[in-house]
Amino acid sequence: LAAELHDALAALRASWPELAQDVALGRLSPQPGLPEGARGRLQALLAPDAARAAELRAECARGFEGIVRRLWPRLEVVVVGTAHGAEQLYRNALRQADCEGLPFYCPFYRVDGALLGVNLWPEEPVPRFLLCPDWAFCEFLPCPAEEEPQTVLLDELWEGREYGLVLTARPGEYRCRAGEVLRVTGFHKQCPVVEPVRREGQALSVRGENIPEERFCRSLRRAVGMWPGARLVDYVCVESALLGASSGACAPHYEVFVELRGLRDLSEGQRYKLDQCLQEDFPIYKSFRFKGSIGPLRLHLVGAGAFARLREALGSPLPMPRVLREQRLLQLVQSTVIS
Repeated sequence: LAAELHDALAALRASWPELAQDVALGRLSPQPGLPEGARGRLQALLAPDAARAAELRAECARGFEGIVRRLWPRLEVVVVGTAHGAEQLYRNALRQADCEGLPFYCPFYRVDGALLGVNLWPEEPVPRFLLCPDWAFCEFLPCPAEEEPQTVLLDELWEGREYGLVLTARPGEYRCRAGEVLRVTGFHKQCPVVEPVRREGQALSVRGENIPEERFCRSLRRAVGMWPGARLVDYVCVESALLGASSGACAPHYEVFVELRGLRDLSEGQRYKLDQCLQEDFPIYKSFRFKGSIGPLRLHLVGAGAFARLREALGSPLPMPRVLREQRLLQLVQSTVIS
């Protein structure tokens, strides 16, 4: 996952002097949480490499823009397992900074462990996937959903339309909605070519306004672009109902937790920019805000590494949710707020 590479490079940024020292001495420094058996196996693979340690120090001292290509000059492409939804944010962040100058390629489309499609166009910046009819049994629910929705099959899809995915991965398995929405971008011979556009269940809605994940992220990136020197690292949202009494007596609203690079505090004016962007991008949200039915968005800044801890707490290889629905995850994120 791009998130794992993102976390690894964040660790490099934070600890490169110690890492260079370990490489030079051929040792593994104490690592909290690392099982002793794994530590022993890793230590057996190490040998002192003063030349590589010197390269590491020199390149990291120059800064981290394009660091991956400088440390591994023969690297030609970054292959990622997922390139849409939550992972798209990490991929874009890597492409703009640490992996600058390197192409990204997502070869396969997987859902819940099932392999559904292959990307035949590695040179295109937005991944598209050819659905392979014999890899899993797929049905599709037209979007927007009708009162009594009926699924359609591969040969009934229309170019330009969006569909919710219904999946039966193997004979004998349960048939279920996969939580993915796909857009048909065309056909390769007679097989549909699709682009994953969003995940179901990741929309924000406190009054029925329904702001999808990918469109909220677009508004957030626009707001961050108005904060000089700031770069968005990660974010999650919470609907105020999850906070219970701690949200106060105000109207239902969104709480947004962001990790930034290049900015350690936000003024009230900067925080309001996100609410302003949402009102500009979503007329229904603006209407509810004007009437007072939805309260002002609350924006919180979290410390570095907060989202690595959140992914660890999730304990799942699946992409991270953008809207938290569990109290324990909310409490974890709240404990990392710095502003």
